[in-house]
Amino acid sequence: MISRRSFLAKSSLMLAGAGVATKAFSNSVFQSANKFPVVISTWNHGMAANEAAWEILAKGGHSLDAVDAGVRVPEGDPNVITVGKGGIPDASGKVTLDACIMDEKGRAGSVSYLQHIVHPVSVARLVMEKTPHVMLSGKGALEFALDNGFEKEKLLTKARKKEWKKWKKDNKEFTNNINIENVTEDNHDTIGMLALDEDGRISGACTTSGMGYKMPGRVGDSPIIGAGLFVDGQVGGATATGSGELVMKTLGSFLVVELMRSGMSPDRACEEAVRRIAKKIPDYQSHQIGYIALNTKGEYGSFCIQPGFNYAVKTAEQTELIEAEAWLKTL
Repeated sequence: MISRRSFLAKSSLMLAGAGVATKAFSNSVFQSANKFPVVISTWNHGMAANEAAWEILAKGGHSLDAVDAGVRVPEGDPNVITVGKGGIPDASGKVTLDACIMDEKGRAGSVSYLQHIVHPVSVARLVMEKTPHVMLSGKGALEFALDNGFEKEKLLTKARKKEWKKWKKDNKEFTNNINIENVTEDNHDTIGMLALDEDGRISGACTTSGMGYKMPGRVGDSPIIGAGLFVDGQVGGATATGSGELVMKTLGSFLVVELMRSGMSPDRACEEAVRRIAKKIPDYQSHQIGYIALNTKGEYGSFCIQPGFNYAVKTAEQTELIEAEAWLKTL
């Protein structure tokens, strides 16, 4: 089995060979002469997502449209096994999706435990725009999606079904599949995206199929405003990836934004959020959490629990996959 760490190392070499810049273990804040627009997203599947978002940003479009379009790319890609179609099912064999979206005005929409819909982020956007609510869940979220023109589709692919049957046959108990030592080469977890458009408007989105073989009914941090994602138009935004339970216990994304409000840089705020987890949660070493943050100045940064987390950045001058600094490496 190829570890995520070795896979990411190979990916960086391939990207460098293709003319895409990479930077290893950098905690620096990147800036350019023209800071806007900018889009950042979690993991290497964020590279393709950023390109879709950039098509909108480069034309002067709104950051909300950009993050919606961007994360739809991995949602619709069956080879991304932790987001959307092709996601790893829960222990009962059902693919259940969580997503949220938020703009610079503080508007937010969310769906959890949604089945049969490929693009939960777009359903979450309609919850924000067409209802008085923030979150819809389960059957209610599905009915809302169908009533608004979304088509019901089969999300469990043949490959994932085969793997799930093997998992059931082996009588495996539920495990934390986001632990970096237990993931396969293509298991890259949640995609969270933050975008700042040329008018300085910031938006974010977060979408996932959650932990592989999770307990039926489990919902992680990704659809929870303040945990998996938080945006403040006067400050910036943050989003999380990894073991959602740890993020929920510390309201990580909200914390990162509030730390930036107090004057911290994005990378320093992400580091402090990870430090809170390390100080408060006894078994944090067996988990991976990665935060990315973007402020309204166009500065961005990241931090994670242990080595292996990377994030994608796209500006007019940069296309990079960056390895984040890690807490366990710094101890």
